[in-house]
Amino acid sequence: MANRRNGTASPADGLGDALSAAAPHPRTSLPNVAAIVTTVAALYFGREVFLPIAIALLLTFALAPLVAALKKVGIPRIAAVIASVLGAFAALGLFSFIVATQVSELAQNIPVYQTNILTKIRSLKETGVGGGILARLSKVVERVGQEIDRQDPSLPAAAPEKAPREPVPVEIVAHERPLQVLQNVVGPLISPLGSAGLIIVVVIFMLLEREDLRDRFIRLVGYGDLHRTTEALQDAAKRVGRYLLMQLVVNIVYAIPIAIGLWALGIPNALLWGLLALALRFVPYIGPIIGMLLPLFLALAVAPGWSLVLWTAALFVVMELITGNVIEPWLYGSRTGLSPLAIIVAAIFWTWLWGPLGLILSTPLTVCLVVLGRHVPQFEFLDVLFGNEPVLEPHARLYQRLLAGDPEEATDHAEEMLEEKYLVEFYDKVAIPALLLGEQDRVRGVMGDLQRRQVAASALMLVANLDDSAQEEAGEEEGPPVAAEASDDDDPGGEDETELPDGTDMSVLCAGGRGELDDAAAAMLAQVLEVQGATVSKASFADMEPAGIRRLELETVDTVVVGFLNRDSIKHARFLVRRLKRAKAALRVGIVFWSEADSEDKETAGKLARDMNADFVAHGMVDAVLGALSNEPPVALKLVAKRRMRRQRAASKKVTAAAAG
Repeated sequence: MANRRNGTASPADGLGDALSAAAPHPRTSLPNVAAIVTTVAALYFGREVFLPIAIALLLTFALAPLVAALKKVGIPRIAAVIASVLGAFAALGLFSFIVATQVSELAQNIPVYQTNILTKIRSLKETGVGGGILARLSKVVERVGQEIDRQDPSLPAAAPEKAPREPVPVEIVAHERPLQVLQNVVGPLISPLGSAGLIIVVVIFMLLEREDLRDRFIRLVGYGDLHRTTEALQDAAKRVGRYLLMQLVVNIVYAIPIAIGLWALGIPNALLWGLLALALRFVPYIGPIIGMLLPLFLALAVAPGWSLVLWTAALFVVMELITGNVIEPWLYGSRTGLSPLAIIVAAIFWTWLWGPLGLILSTPLTVCLVVLGRHVPQFEFLDVLFGNEPVLEPHARLYQRLLAGDPEEATDHAEEMLEEKYLVEFYDKVAIPALLLGEQDRVRGVMGDLQRRQVAASALMLVANLDDSAQEEAGEEEGPPVAAEASDDDDPGGEDETELPDGTDMSVLCAGGRGELDDAAAAMLAQVLEVQGATVSKASFADMEPAGIRRLELETVDTVVVGFLNRDSIKHARFLVRRLKRAKAALRVGIVFWSEADSEDKETAGKLARDMNADFVAHGMVDAVLGALSNEPPVALKLVAKRRMRRQRAASKKVTAAAAG
């Protein structure tokens, strides 16, 4: 909004990278299905190998900034690497020890909470009519069981069974050797401890050989384009490292108030629930829910009433709202580059592939894939599938909405852009290129008459919906600036800016050239001229027929502007100029051949205008406004050769007759 109001925006500046519509993106190629299946199968069956490497790679990204910081203060590289790795794993070990201790203490106290749980079950049974909800459910289950056990009357009666004998209690006493006991205790710990040790070693060597590994990766996959490969590696390291660090900070900020709040409410083992909230919040979406359910169940057990449960739920909800809407956007926002749906799909995929650890690693691993797709053309489909950047340019997106007959959503997107940009910029860089796509489809024969009329009607509805924005813009004291030719000062890249001319006391007629889409483009130009204060009237392409031109009320009109989306309409445009100037000699007539980029220079446009006998020829919205609101006198209509010869013959006959008389 600030760029729009301080007068620094201009159509030459465009709408930024998001609104660059001049060069269409090449078509994204999808990978071979066999390649995808092979890759997924390798990751699944080789998870014992790939999972530790993936964890080590992510930890390397996370610890690399810490190693660099230690090196800056003078610590040798090897010492910095070992200190960083050991410190990180020591913190993880301390975290695991505290959690295990708290869980053991909680397990010993669970029988104490049995009375409160039974009291709440009785209160639930007493609610409702006729024995309560639980009683009725129990009766239904009992009846179903009796129906299943009932014997079929058509079958012969079975012999009466003997009374069941009382079971004899049997006690099995196992005599294990001390070595077997040690093996049973240590055996389950060997695999995770071995994996942890392997990850520590791999992380240390990755940090020590980081530059060498980077060079080898560049030589392997990107030696032909060092710039792109280097940029991809730096982007991946920056995104993943920042995500892990900021997520850890967010989780700590989230977990500390949770632990303090639970302790203040009297929930046992508040430290345990705070640590679990810190760890589970690394799991996207479902992690905070799981971290909330366990304290809620404990609150249900420790107090006879329901107030503690409600206060506990309120604590988690308030902290989640503050963290999700204030802390996360403030610290890193959506800088992971992933769409919300991509995070969910990635969590499902990596959980299926590698289990719970895959769920925790899903977001940073997917970030790496998106960065790969953003910088390597062969993997562009990954960025398209999982990235949060718009995959369609604004003009293509607008055309898709018009093609679907949804002007309301198109209006929503337009209003978002108009919060910072002017109407003339939106029409010039987005709306007109969208109509040009429709004209291209019409020329190619893929758009029928009905669909063309639907697109034109949706575009006209879009213009009508933006009427409020146009009136608001017209009421502003300062109009939109327009970039002119480059300045002659010391800055070769500088541009002199001039305001769009004031159209007060000027009357302009905007008309479509050859079809409904041209009418929609003319309506957009008319709205921009109205913003500039001109009195504007509109005519359809049907009114530009010879019989229709005679019926046009041109007495009060100063300028007529006719627009064509089809550049092959020069002959038709020349015909319209001649017809209009014959209808009113003092009329200024301009022709607009709409284009995505105003690539034609002024000399070429002036030559074309002289050839067509038009007052001006424009190729964009800005030049069309400048030409329509110009105070230059109209260009006189040139006589064609036949008419000139007829007049010369008539004049010669008069001279001959006068001489003979």
